[in-house]
Amino acid sequence: MREQLSGYFLMLYWTCQSFSYYKKNSIFSRGFITNKMATSASAELSKAVKQQYMALPQGDKVQVMYVWIDGTGEGLRCKTRTLDSEPKSIEELPEWNFDGSSTYQSEGSNSDMYLIPSAMFRDPFRKDPNKLVLCEVLKYNHKPAETNLRLTCKKVMDMVENQVPWFGMEQEYTILGTDGHPFGWPNNGFPGPQGPYYCGVGSDKAYGRDIVEAHYRACLYAGVMIGGTNAEVMPAQWEFQVGPCEGISMGDHLWVARFILHRVCEDFGVVASFDPKPIPGNWNGAGCHTNFSTKEMREEGGLKAIEESIERLGKRHSYHIRAYDPKGGLDNARRLTGHHETSNIHEFSAGVANRGASIRIPRTVGQEKKGYFEDRRPSANCDPYAVTEALIRTCLLSEEGDEPVDY
Repeated sequence: MREQLSGYFLMLYWTCQSFSYYKKNSIFSRGFITNKMATSASAELSKAVKQQYMALPQGDKVQVMYVWIDGTGEGLRCKTRTLDSEPKSIEELPEWNFDGSSTYQSEGSNSDMYLIPSAMFRDPFRKDPNKLVLCEVLKYNHKPAETNLRLTCKKVMDMVENQVPWFGMEQEYTILGTDGHPFGWPNNGFPGPQGPYYCGVGSDKAYGRDIVEAHYRACLYAGVMIGGTNAEVMPAQWEFQVGPCEGISMGDHLWVARFILHRVCEDFGVVASFDPKPIPGNWNGAGCHTNFSTKEMREEGGLKAIEESIERLGKRHSYHIRAYDPKGGLDNARRLTGHHETSNIHEFSAGVANRGASIRIPRTVGQEKKGYFEDRRPSANCDPYAVTEALIRTCLLSEEGDEPVDY
């Protein structure tokens, strides 16, 4: 009898211990007990301890983080070198190299790739005088890597410099746990249907605002032309806007803003996803709506130039669809269904204040007869160099057909 009671109390003890641990590592959401959000192990390291070292003086030396786009056309890579003094311009930064066989950009037998500094920003993680430097990638023969779309974009931008093209890109993204589950969503179900989350406030409507605020401030510190931010239609989905930027700087600033977001999420132990349709079904996808104007469009009577550009875009729809995601339209096909505030990928459309159209003319532009238009087709994971270059080629260089002209 004594042995039976002893076994019973031992089992009761371990049951209570297990429940205590489970409760501590769980959250209660909408009546369900769900497991704690999956975060990276590095997020659990003490940031206070790290700060002791980051506060140490660095003398006259400067840390420069070189950032580049890898062979996927979506991923970003980085590494750091020490310089003897703070660079004041991009020309003062040395070229560098890296192992392209580890970034999907070359074979191991001929792996060296070149990093060409192209745009410099303040480093919000290490702070002044340290720098972030966005680089172009060249192959061993100094020809551009396949995912280096900046080179041709800059050539095209230089051709229309006198028309002063402005861009603004609205970057949507989704915050995920390290297991790919949307941040804040119940593990054993779904949050309430879409409706209260867009520009929402409150812990039951805005999921992950700490990340958004940290990213916003870091971009301002870095000198990124971030224009604003808001919660999006799907819970755990957010948007930030970059622009207006002129010419090639649009791609530079958006890529660096993406890099900063990835680094902020790394510190919080979560993932920023630019997948155009991260959750299948009745949930909004993620795009990168692109606003475009020229000097002529912004002046009195500019609506005529806007309408002429839209007419050209309508004749070249398939070319733009291929340019607007890194898989030639396959990623966007999951998003551009004609539902959830998107147009149909197979059809071109335009309208005033119409969020279900390929091209939206803002209502104020229709009233004032000048301004800009919004191309709503680019996917969240688009390359901004490809998108802005395609708009220039079609709208300003009057190219036609399914292939770009080789100038």
